[in-house]
Amino acid sequence: MSTNVLDIFKESDALLEGHFLLSSGKHSDVYYEKFNILRKPHLCEKVCIEMAKSFEKDNVELVIGPTTGGIIIAYEVAKHLGVDAIYAESAEGGEGRILKRGFNIESGTRVLIVDDVLTTGTSVFEVIDLVNRYDATIVGIGEFLDRSGGKVKFDYPFKPLATVAADAWEVKDCPLCKKNVPLTKPGSRKFEKV
Repeated sequence: MSTNVLDIFKESDALLEGHFLLSSGKHSDVYYEKFNILRKPHLCEKVCIEMAKSFEKDNVELVIGPTTGGIIIAYEVAKHLGVDAIYAESAEGGEGRILKRGFNIESGTRVLIVDDVLTTGTSVFEVIDLVNRYDATIVGIGEFLDRSGGKVKFDYPFKPLATVAADAWEVKDCPLCKKNVPLTKPGSRKFEKV
């Protein structure tokens, strides 16, 4: 790969160390703040071009990503594949994903699912369920970074641009909690101490 996504995480200050509450509810000593990449169009474009290259021979007809970061990634990857992009929003009550804003997926459409950082795969599994409800064909899943170390498995071709084995613990097992290290909850509005 001509663009090393881990170098881009470092260059954009997107690799953070500390004690973090992940969106999965788990705790970790490392956090990949993808928005530090997404806010820099020249870096985001580099990463999305690499993702598009990974799927350029798969006859992709539509790219979809989960809100929020997946919107930008789906747009950029679709732009480089020459196809349309849509995004999957959280359903009311937080159960699964839905299409809004007049988006639709035609039956049989060859769909590429893209996202930013994979920890447990919840968002991606929700998008898979959504795409399958439309009877479309999932050609693959692209990810900036698989922080699960390859532990999360999909029934479709999965092509992360980088894979790391970042520790993530259940609250009861977190060694940082046991040491009373202050917990930070990263989020779209601000980082806050918990």
